[in-house]
Amino acid sequence: MTAWLPDGLNHLDLMILVSMSALTSMMTAAVGIGGGVLLLAIMAQMIPVQALIPVHGLVQLGSNGNRAYMTRQHIDWQMSRLFILGAVLGAAISVWIVVQLPLDMIRLCVAFFILFLVWGPKPKALLLSNSKLVLAGAVTTIISAFVGATGPLVAAFVHRQNMGKLPTVATFAACMSFQHLLKAVVFMSVGFVFQEWLLVVLLMIASGALGTWVGLHLLKSLSADVFKQLFRWVVTVLALRLCWQVFFSG
Repeated sequence: MTAWLPDGLNHLDLMILVSMSALTSMMTAAVGIGGGVLLLAIMAQMIPVQALIPVHGLVQLGSNGNRAYMTRQHIDWQMSRLFILGAVLGAAISVWIVVQLPLDMIRLCVAFFILFLVWGPKPKALLLSNSKLVLAGAVTTIISAFVGATGPLVAAFVHRQNMGKLPTVATFAACMSFQHLLKAVVFMSVGFVFQEWLLVVLLMIASGALGTWVGLHLLKSLSADVFKQLFRWVVTVLALRLCWQVFFSG
């Protein structure tokens, strides 16, 4: 065990996490969605459950922040501001409830939420009123504090029919960046210490930036059909493994 690695994490785990951060960032940039859920499922196999949601959120802050910066000229700021306002309200509420769930319950919530996102009914793109955009920001931020990857929910109203590929990717990245930033503040306020995981997070963010750059270059030409099927089954297996760990691991 190396002193600079967190307890329970070895060099092979680190290599996998850094590689998967690049791959999932590339997927999200190229396909528009999905990488955060897949990365959460992978991280859940290696990272202690009490650190899973905050560490995943910090990595996703870097990934989405890089993508938002690279596509900043395409961001719909009118939508983003309303979402961010709601996210601030949701983060304030999360501070009071985020520490109430036992660890196994968090693990099960993550697993069942992932399975629902993969196999449940897909939310349709919604053109919401201003007040409903604020509400969406608040609700998804509260959910994110418990289950981590709310990208498909946020995408339900960002992926609108009247937005092209780049505005969709850019606005989605901006909304998710602020949501993950606020989530980091929530976990710090309830006592989570990010310092132990900082080097791991920085390496994952750096590899994610490379993946984002590659993914954006693939955005115009990549077909998502094969990826969607592979993604569905890989994430399902990982989520079921989480359930197994809760019920059958002593």
